[in-house]
Amino acid sequence: MSLTDRRKIPEATVARLPIYLRSLHEEEQAGGGTISSERLAELAGVNAAKVRKDLSYLGSYGTRGVGYDIEYLIFQMSRQLGLTQDWPVVIVGVGNLGQALANYGAFGERGFPIVGLCDADPLVIGTHVQGVLVRSIDDLPDIAEERALSIGIIATPAHAAQSVADRLVAAGVSSILNFAPTMIAVPEEVSLRKVDLAIELQILSFYQQRKAGGPPVIGAVG
Repeated sequence: MSLTDRRKIPEATVARLPIYLRSLHEEEQAGGGTISSERLAELAGVNAAKVRKDLSYLGSYGTRGVGYDIEYLIFQMSRQLGLTQDWPVVIVGVGNLGQALANYGAFGERGFPIVGLCDADPLVIGTHVQGVLVRSIDDLPDIAEERALSIGIIATPAHAAQSVADRLVAAGVSSILNFAPTMIAVPEEVSLRKVDLAIELQILSFYQQRKAGGPPVIGAVG
């Protein structure tokens, strides 16, 4: 089946699939063989109707009174998410964040082996993190060719992020995960995801403030 023949899955559904997948693995490890849409919704933090709609895009409709086969759902979601093969990853920027990411063993276990590390600092180049040699950013094209890179992670300061993104694209990397606290631009054919820890903390701050009684009222009319 060609890509154009496949039913388009909404982006919001794609974003929920990893959450469903994690929940399914937890249920499977607990000894479950089937799962209801209500139970999966509870684990994923959504409503059951949304779960059923999302799973319908995978061609899974479950069995009334029985639910969904967990093993088969895991297979379907893993296939849709491209997790039936490994996707070699390079991290650019081996400071505190880059080293923490490189040391996170679960990446490799889940199909995203860290095969390359790059930095511009001569004091860092030549060292090893988790057995991977830190090479110069100038070596990025060679690493991409040697290791068939699929994904690039940017863990640099904000001012260097766009230049790094340009280098990754030039080296043929078509998927980028940006941890730098800035917006970057990439060609339309390149997939870009951004993780901004400061924004996530600000969102938590909003909810924390509400728990404490809400923000001060400004300009309230008596």
